[in-house]
Amino acid sequence: MKSFTRRSLIIASSAIAMALTAAHPSFAQDKKTLAFVVNVPADFWTIARRGTEKAQAELPNYNIEFYIPGEMSAAAQKKILEDLLAKGVAGVAISPVNPDDSTAILNEVASKAVLITHDADAPKSNRLMYIGTDNVAAGRQAGELMKKALPNGGKAMLFVGTMDAANARERTQGIREAIEGTKIEIIDIRTDGGDQAKAKANVEDTLTKYPDIDLLVGLWAYNTPQIYNAVKALGKAGSVKIVGFDEDQQTLKGIADGTIDGTVVQQPYEFGYQSMIKMAKLIEGDKSVIPENKLDIVSTQIVDASNVEDFAKKIKELLAK
Repeated sequence: MKSFTRRSLIIASSAIAMALTAAHPSFAQDKKTLAFVVNVPADFWTIARRGTEKAQAELPNYNIEFYIPGEMSAAAQKKILEDLLAKGVAGVAISPVNPDDSTAILNEVASKAVLITHDADAPKSNRLMYIGTDNVAAGRQAGELMKKALPNGGKAMLFVGTMDAANARERTQGIREAIEGTKIEIIDIRTDGGDQAKAKANVEDTLTKYPDIDLLVGLWAYNTPQIYNAVKALGKAGSVKIVGFDEDQQTLKGIADGTIDGTVVQQPYEFGYQSMIKMAKLIEGDKSVIPENKLDIVSTQIVDASNVEDFAKKIKELLAK
């Protein structure tokens, strides 16, 4: 799959960077390392990586590395963090898979390096700040799309990698707030553990078990494309509504061809760029970058048939770099 090829390249690049550091100790001394750690392979993170690349061009005295765990788990992220601590990392920006189970390792990182969270927060940890989406507000935007898709109500199923992640819980909260008082019923939330094959199987099972389902909602970047693929394969396009998150190419294609009603998009490019720039400033003693509430919120927007063409062009340009 395309995303796994990209992941292999990222991991290989990181391995090369670590090998160079080991072979040349002066390299580690001359340049402090900033790490950007994500949760699961997706084009969403490729866009974020473009942001880290821009930051690298502006931070010649730092070495920026990008990490995707081999599996979506707190354990896999912990191994990455332990390796980073062993090499003396100066700053870490992470999207924690399970913040509650990761508090100890996050606090260990925070005791030895600058730690911030992005995409999904870990407010119980000693992270200095969060850079990313207000996921409750984003959930409300998705809820508005759901109400537009089902003005007379109906049954909906939600799909996500794990409900352990703060962003999954917060988006669900926002959706429930937005649809409260309507006749839209969320019958269940299906999780897949970051396995895209299971993500598609969850949709197929839902369409079989609930043939009268009205709406399918993907909460993470890869969920909506798997919903799209399953719906198309089973000949259900047009008979079931779809709402999603993020700007995967298939999601945008589905909006353009009328299969998907709309998606709530974030700004992963800014996650990558701002995380690196602000960590560097914090390392250099500038604490003014930390908001009073420690939340640096990056705005979201809705993409639907009215603006998908222009938005898709911008994303293709970012992915092509």
